[in-house]
Amino acid sequence: MGGDHGPSVTLPACRAFLEKHPAAELTLVGLAEPLAAARDWPRTRIVVAHEVVTMDDPIEVALRRKKGSSMRVAIEQVRSDAQACVSAGNTGALMAVSRYLLKTMDGIDRPAIAAVLPNRRDGFTTVLDLGANVDCAPEHLLQFAVMGCALVSAVQGTEDPTVGLLNIGEEAIKGSETIKRAGELLRAAAADGHLIFHGNVEGNDIFKGTTDIVVCDGFVGNVVLKASEGLAGMLSDFIKQEFTRSGWTKVAALVAMPVLNHFKQRVDHRRYNGAALLGLKGLVFKSHGSADALAFENALTRAYDAARNRLLDRVHDRIAETMRLLPTAALASPAA
Repeated sequence: MGGDHGPSVTLPACRAFLEKHPAAELTLVGLAEPLAAARDWPRTRIVVAHEVVTMDDPIEVALRRKKGSSMRVAIEQVRSDAQACVSAGNTGALMAVSRYLLKTMDGIDRPAIAAVLPNRRDGFTTVLDLGANVDCAPEHLLQFAVMGCALVSAVQGTEDPTVGLLNIGEEAIKGSETIKRAGELLRAAAADGHLIFHGNVEGNDIFKGTTDIVVCDGFVGNVVLKASEGLAGMLSDFIKQEFTRSGWTKVAALVAMPVLNHFKQRVDHRRYNGAALLGLKGLVFKSHGSADALAFENALTRAYDAARNRLLDRVHDRIAETMRLLPTAALASPAA
């Protein structure tokens, strides 16, 4: 029911997903009337909810007043028999309700939002946190790195992913005290063989593909995400404008069309839709609120792949391995 478009986008996306994944099953949660069109779909179950969390509902409303919302009912399915939940709804409400119902894993203080961005290596860079935690202690950044390694190894098949710490320079002496301390913790984890720490990276390293994973606090991560989406949109508009010009400019654009279209596809943020809420005792994926059918279908596919590849177990195992490095995180920061 969530996002800017609701069932007019999510239902066609679900239908396309089912056609491409014959082993998958979907539980659609929402108001009865909008979901009536899916009642006879194969491998589909409908669970009726009686209210909806809107995009501007405060977190308190989602948690305490709308206990019968489609968002809450969907997350409750994960507590019973569903392997993952996908929502395009209110991000803050989704995180709060998910954390309240599913709880965080032992050793994790705060869940993080993780998503992928395209890079020059014709692959992806996983970035976290993308907005769940504005203020982070160094220990939280270490936890994000551990969870990010589990995500990349499970979904992308990279068993030994590299980790970079987002900073204003590569040198270890740069950055805030929080970043410097986080670097020390990451180097200690690397020395013990728990992960591969590349060191500090800068913003352009995300798109260079310098490391498989880039760790940052949620404030910085959300700015990076929105800036990259804005740049992709600007490039798409530029390509369209070149084809509307006359004379030699249009001829040149036509000649370059295959390259331009390939580049447009590479930076199309719809292809990378679906951010994992890592650290919970259940799989929850957040779709962009403005997602169209293609983007929401990709979010479903990302959640499906995570469930098939046992992401939850991998995160749990990674955390267990590094538990001795993590237990003081909740005590280290007053904001935790």
